[in-house]
Amino acid sequence: MQLLKDTLFEGERALFQAENISLQGCTFANGESPLKHSLNVIAENTRFSWKYPLWYSQDIRVKNCTFDDTARAGIWYTDNISVTDTTYNAPKGFRRCDTLHIENVTMPNALETLWACKNVTLKNITAKGDYFGMNSEDLIIDGLTLDGNYCFDGARNVTVKNSRLLSKDAFWNAENITCENCYIEGEYLGWNSRSLTFVNCTIKSVQGLCFVDLLKLRGCKLEGTTLAFEYSHVDAEITGSIDSVKNPSSGIIKAGSIGQLIMEPEKVDVTQTNIITE
Repeated sequence: MQLLKDTLFEGERALFQAENISLQGCTFANGESPLKHSLNVIAENTRFSWKYPLWYSQDIRVKNCTFDDTARAGIWYTDNISVTDTTYNAPKGFRRCDTLHIENVTMPNALETLWACKNVTLKNITAKGDYFGMNSEDLIIDGLTLDGNYCFDGARNVTVKNSRLLSKDAFWNAENITCENCYIEGEYLGWNSRSLTFVNCTIKSVQGLCFVDLLKLRGCKLEGTTLAFEYSHVDAEITGSIDSVKNPSSGIIKAGSIGQLIMEPEKVDVTQTNIITE
């Protein structure tokens, strides 16, 4: 493997189709697509300062690097990539990637990031930006702190553990989602989705968990959650109270208490839902 150390690269496609290289302490300045179509690249303590640094690449390892905010649309169509211990300042990162591992990474400008990716693991991630994780599938997430609306819209096969999501309209149009030991806050959580499971989570939402087919909650707290479960098929065991529940389609709801229960027989078959409170 060729070592390139403490080198400044400028100009478009500076290392186009590079193979079997190790970058240490390098900087990619002005010039688009510096590592486009690259193969088997290790980048350490390296700075990416311009657009499209890694497109159509394969077998990439990025560690202790910095992506400036001008390195937008940075990693697209790239397979088998690991990004660790890195500050990723650019928006629109990680699209249509397969086999992606991201760990100990900060993304302060994660607008429209992680779209249409497959086979993803995220660990110890801090991100801020709307539309995170849209249309991605087969994700395993542990320790995500996210501040951004509309996350995981259209996502499939996602497990989220030990995370904090501040996100309006999270998990819309999604399928096969499991959240464990999470704090989730945001309006309209989970609408138009199928097979959503929440275990030991704290949820705060206005009109959350509505229009869901196969909704399951175990050991969850619904703090400040109002008008929940409208037109949803529910299997819920809630710790403590629910502020209000409105017109679930069917299932069972167990809770310490329900502040307001709205069941309108002209809109739903009220006999299909069993309500149990202390």
